[in-house]
This record gives sequence, C-alpha cells and structure tokens, in this order.
Amino acid sequence: MRIGVHPNNLHLRLARLWPGAFADLQPIFVSYAEGRDTAALLESGDIDLGGTGSTPPIEADTRGLGVEYIAASAPRPANGAIFVRSDSSIGSVAELKGRRISLIDGSFHTYLLARSLEGEGLSLPDVERVESGARDALADLLEGRVDAWVAMSPRLEKALERNDVRPIVRCGAAIPNRSLFWTLQRNGLSATETRAIVSELSRIGTEIAADPRAAAGLLASGDRGGSGDRGGTDIDAWEKVVRSRDFAVFPIDDEIIAEQQEEADTLLRHGHFAKPIVLKRPEMTK
Repeated sequence: MRIGVHPNNLHLRLARLWPGAFADLQPIFVSYAEGRDTAALLESGDIDLGGTGSTPPIEADTRGLGVEYIAASAPRPANGAIFVRSDSSIGSVAELKGRRISLIDGSFHTYLLARSLEGEGLSLPDVERVESGARDALADLLEGRVDAWVAMSPRLEKALERNDVRPIVRCGAAIPNRSLFWTLQRNGLSATETRAIVSELSRIGTEIAADPRAAAGLLASGDRGGSGDRGGTDIDAWEKVVRSRDFAVFPIDDEIIAEQQEEADTLLRHGHFAKPIVLKRPEMTK
C-alpha cells in the first residue's frame, strides 16, 4: 500500500518512522509537499491513502472524484488560530472586513476563516484571501503585507510565545479541526484493508500518546524522506505540539460525515464552492 505523507499530517509523518507501522499492508511511504496535493496523487494512483484536514476531501468531491472516508482523528481544537500584529488596531474577527488574510486556501484554514467570519455576520468575499504557499507568512504579517495570518502547528505554538503577534480566534471556538484519512472509491480498497488502516492508525496514536517525547524526537530529527519540519522545530517544541493534541483515531461514522457535510454547506454559502454536494454515508461507500 502506498501511503502519502506530507509535513502537516503529523500522524502519518510519525507512522512513517514508527516501529512496525502498517506492516501487514506492506507499506510504501510517499512524500509530497502539502495536503492540497492529496486528491491529485490519489487520482493518479501515486498513493492509495492520504491524511489531511477536513477541507481537501470535500474539494476532491466537488471535482467528482468520489471520496471514500476511512478514519478520522479526535477534534484538534488547539491546532489553528488567526493572528494579527500586537500593535494592530484589529481587535476581533468583525474588524477583518476588507483586510488581507494570509492562509493556505483550500485547506482547513479556509473553513476556519469562513466560520469565524460567519459568526460576525461576514463572509469570505468580505476579506481578501492571500495564498501563503511557501512564503514566510509570519514575516508578511509583521512587515505589513497582510493584516492577519491563519497559522497551524508547529508554527502556531511558536507564534503564541511571541510578543509581536496575538491571536484573535482559536480553532476550538469555530471548527472541530479533525484529521481525515481517505482514499478514492476508484482505488478499490477492501473492507479488510480499511479495517487494518483504522487499527494501525489507532495503535500508533495510542503509542504516541504513551510516549510523546519519543514522538517529538522523531519529528525533530526529520523523517529522512523530505517531510521534515522546515522551520527547524526542536524536540522540546515538538513535545509541546504532540502533547497538545489527541492522537486517537476512529472509523468514519455518520457524525463525522455530518461534520463534513456542514463544512461543504458552509463553504457553498460563502461562495467557495460553485455547487452543492451531498456526501455519502459510510454504509454507501462499499
């Protein structure tokens, strides 16, 4: 099984290095740059399984790719926030109207921003979304090229320790922010394979929680395949990241599909999607 690994999915990034991970599935771990590339790699057959935030699989379904959800993490309320400069006049999400927001558009950043704006009677078209890509988004914020920045781990934890930026909203106040593990129906994973994937993700998550220092050491040393942290995060900082999140993983159920449907409907309301989609319940994907 070809398992995709990108820097922002820590569960699969650690699985790549974890003793015996996915041994029964004869894994080949495939590195790639970011979660938004997952659908294309699944479509081309370069990978059989990927892990991302909540938004990329919905983006894939809007393209008619036929997503099959396999597993989901527990909610990760501490893994994202919207920051402004400490000296900014912006004191709340309501004051983001007309402002430039740096984010990875099409990731969970888009949903976090949409839900945060919606709570203040605003929508995505009320702000200017600035794709951060490989740019140094913190520098863009500090140097005034953008007015706000959507950040995630591990840069989030570093930003929270700074005096020159401050958060105006955290993930937990707006969205569940789970990791989703998924494939495409066309890839034809068997029920046996999907059960094995869930079991292994759960096992690895339990072992990470039992020894977060060991997990932090693996992340700090890099994963030898190009998915290391480009920010040079050290073991102590990584340990804070690992301890801050719940690595439990569960099979997909109706509750998680309903969360995904709510996100799809929200992004449709904000004009991010051009047409509605109806996500399939787990029992309909086999």
